[in-house]
Amino acid sequence: MLAAVLVFFVAVGFVIGGYAAVTRLLTAMAEQRLERRLREVGQATVEVIDGTVVKHQVAGPLPAVERALARTGAGAHLAKLIEQSGTGTTPSAILVISIVSAAGAAFVCNIFVRQPAVALLAGIGGLCAPTGWLFQRRTARLRRFEEQFPEALDLLSRAIRAGHAFQSALGMVAEELPPPVGAEFRKTFDEQNYGLPLKDALNELAQRIPLVDVRFFVTAVAIQRESGGNLSEILDNLGYVVRERFKILRQVRVHTAHGRFTGYVLLGLPAALAIAISYLSPEHMNLMFTEPLGRTMLIGAVIMQTVGFFWIRQVVKIEV
Repeated sequence: MLAAVLVFFVAVGFVIGGYAAVTRLLTAMAEQRLERRLREVGQATVEVIDGTVVKHQVAGPLPAVERALARTGAGAHLAKLIEQSGTGTTPSAILVISIVSAAGAAFVCNIFVRQPAVALLAGIGGLCAPTGWLFQRRTARLRRFEEQFPEALDLLSRAIRAGHAFQSALGMVAEELPPPVGAEFRKTFDEQNYGLPLKDALNELAQRIPLVDVRFFVTAVAIQRESGGNLSEILDNLGYVVRERFKILRQVRVHTAHGRFTGYVLLGLPAALAIAISYLSPEHMNLMFTEPLGRTMLIGAVIMQTVGFFWIRQVVKIEV
């Protein structure tokens, strides 16, 4: 009898312990899913305290610097640039990477060239390189969003025509389309799901994605919700306009290809020629680094080449 009682209690303990373990595991998995979804809404972590969702910003490698940057306009612009680029980093991390990159570029340049002016220019280039990378990522991400946006409008229109509510249609776009369109619509869907008014959630989308087409979309939805109308037809017309604008934009890029290629050639040719002369006639090229007049000419050439390249970019840049 004693053995049977012990076996009974052991079995009951296993059952209760297994139930408790499974319950805790499911709760932890649910909290992880909630944290992941809220992290998609913004760069934030989530705590669940007494059943209440508390969201706070993710601290970078230097929390004090993070707080100081948040109180400045430059820090706010940098945080917005990071969010628009879709990179999972923080302003303080970018600041640390910029300082390390500037120091490394200046050190390496000083080893090979041994000219303070050239090392200073290399340090400035290294300091600006992470921010330039963020701008490049943002441009590429916005371009992908712009290309995928007509498909999102078509999916929204079809979902509304099939009888779904606009909020449900936003969720369908978030599930069906790849990033960055799906991710941005997921943020908008989650924001209005967590209590933010739909108008404010759409305005947040327009701030995260600074494109004219997105502003048209947000304005059209806001007007339709206030005055009524056929939203699916409005979205169809907007998708048609976006596609036609893309056709014109591609034609413009074809006509301006010669000017853009000329800018690349004029920017790269002097550098390639300098490298070739350094190998063919080093004594002539060394004068550009050892003589004060040569260093002045090099700095002037770099400045004029840079100004000329961006000038050509602005000439061939046509907004459609």
